[in-house]
Amino acid sequence: MDERKIEIEPTKIGVTVPAPSAPETAAEATEAKPKRKSALREYVEAIGIAVLLALVIRTFVVQAFTIPSGSMMDTLLVGDYILVNKFLFGAELPFTDWRMPGLRDPHRGDIIVFKYPQDEKRDFIKRIIGTPGDSIQIRGRQVYVNGTLLVEPYTKFADGARAVQDGYCGYSYGCQPTTVPPDSYFVMGDNRDNSQDSRYWGFVKRDKIKGKAFLTYWSWDGDHYWLRWWRLAHYIP
Repeated sequence: MDERKIEIEPTKIGVTVPAPSAPETAAEATEAKPKRKSALREYVEAIGIAVLLALVIRTFVVQAFTIPSGSMMDTLLVGDYILVNKFLFGAELPFTDWRMPGLRDPHRGDIIVFKYPQDEKRDFIKRIIGTPGDSIQIRGRQVYVNGTLLVEPYTKFADGARAVQDGYCGYSYGCQPTTVPPDSYFVMGDNRDNSQDSRYWGFVKRDKIKGKAFLTYWSWDGDHYWLRWWRLAHYIP
């Protein structure tokens, strides 16, 4: 009778022997570490984010403008650099006719930047005198809103006999009681004898208003080449 030998591999009870592993090479250790961005890439990304944030802020929140003329003297001077709040009235969405919801409607007395009705590529800045539904009438240097004389301590007038004649009125709008249409505003410059405004070309539509001026952050006198330091960080009511 043949005897077949069966070999049984001996086992060890309660002892676990880990399988041997190959030692980690230097190349593998290097690949396991995250790769660091190059300095150039970090600079490019930082600049890109900064530009994107600046565009978003400029489009929807605040935009800077320069005062090129004296139509708003002495409230705003030639060479003033101002900030305009676009969020307050609702910013216009780029490449569309849509506007974001605003916090409030423009009020009488607000100094606004808007698209010039006769050339929308140009931006004008004036003060709101009449809001939708108001009746405006101009008698000489006096402005009446809904039959009541408007008190305007901010106005500036040129010297001259014609300017002081109370009965004189040579404007296209406002010589007779003029009602401001819906969604429109009657605007005038503070420098009344040196301002092209609603007296000559009519009303500003609500959707053409870009925002409200609220701060003079820089002011440079180009005639005398000096900084008007007393106007820096000047709040515009």
